[in-house]
Amino acid sequence: MRCFVALAAAASAFGPRASYASRSTVRMGMGNSFGRLFRISTWGESHGGGVGVVVDGCPPRVPLSEVPIQFELDRRRPGQSRLTTPRNESDQVEILSGVDKESGVTLGTPIAMLVRNKDQRSQDYKGGMTQAYRPSHADATYDAKYGVRAVAGGGRSSARETIGRVAGGAVAREVLRLYAGVEVVGYVSKVQDVGMPDDFDVDAVTIDDVEASMVRCPHPESAERMIARIDEIRRKGNSIGGVVTCVAQNVPAGLGSPVFDKLEAELAKACMSLPASKGFEVGSGFDGTLLAGKDHNDEFYVDADGRTRTRSNRSGGIQGGISNGETIVVRVAFKPTSTIGQLQATVTRDGEEVELRGKGRHDPCVLPRAAPMVESMVALTLMDALMQQKAQCELLDFEADGGFNPLGSKPVHDLGVVPASA
Repeated sequence: MRCFVALAAAASAFGPRASYASRSTVRMGMGNSFGRLFRISTWGESHGGGVGVVVDGCPPRVPLSEVPIQFELDRRRPGQSRLTTPRNESDQVEILSGVDKESGVTLGTPIAMLVRNKDQRSQDYKGGMTQAYRPSHADATYDAKYGVRAVAGGGRSSARETIGRVAGGAVAREVLRLYAGVEVVGYVSKVQDVGMPDDFDVDAVTIDDVEASMVRCPHPESAERMIARIDEIRRKGNSIGGVVTCVAQNVPAGLGSPVFDKLEAELAKACMSLPASKGFEVGSGFDGTLLAGKDHNDEFYVDADGRTRTRSNRSGGIQGGISNGETIVVRVAFKPTSTIGQLQATVTRDGEEVELRGKGRHDPCVLPRAAPMVESMVALTLMDALMQQKAQCELLDFEADGGFNPLGSKPVHDLGVVPASA
């Protein structure tokens, strides 16, 4: 009730008009959808009946089954190794709509997907955790905003919400591959202060390299040191953070818009919306501030195929907010998991100072499962940007003399993302 009382008090100070405006603003601030033309809406709580997503705007005639979606969900699911939460969920996806079962292609209508929760242990959250706020968790802020919260598992603030993102991202990846062979690969590049070599070739990394390690680091020697560090922290009932690097290869030039909708800004919002994310970089990032312009600039050249390229890629594949055709490179920093098995000082909903030891099943390090989450948000952003580019800049068929052909003069399949053969 506290949030409603606060709203009523604020509204009364400015009269009836302010009261109506306040209510309207609250209704609009949902925050459960992402994207414009290729749009996802996720739903469900960690300990509810299930979680899922609705994907709207997917082009028709895209070959799609549960297989590629399940592959990505298996990479995200809990219980993979000792480095992740032991919660035992198979995370089997069900496609409820939007795909024709006989032909196995998308219909162009909303694609609804469901993953049922089967291993909830809500009793772990009874007792002190029903009243006391977990330090650095969303408990206190959800209470401040809504006046109520899902204590068991954290509800929507749980990383289990990302199932919908990963499922939606898997659909985006299928279309990106069909259109231009775009590949998105994420990997753990740092755990606390244990990092990979500076000269690691990001253009050479493959999904097989990433999946060969339980920590999802494609550099074997670094992976072993990362695993040892996580194990050390895990045995103490503590947690640890680090960095996920994500690369997107074969991205067409021209994606993104100037000023407010720059591609790196959209990618930053996407990645920073993930649970536990605390920082974002593209290209040289903060290290670029240590260089002078002559050393930082990516000089242009023309390759053997006549394409304009850059000799270096400190821009991370984006210049002026628009993709330049080079590999897009982003990095996302993740904090240590909030819920830990050590005593911490906190307060209750009633303002009483107490101590709390976290219960339940939690990741000692979110990074191994965060890699596919980052990939999904990058894929969703690129897919949405691609569709906006097609709609604004490639809708009309301009001729060399400056004129253009009407839409009726061009086969409809040539205007879309999916080849006619699909």
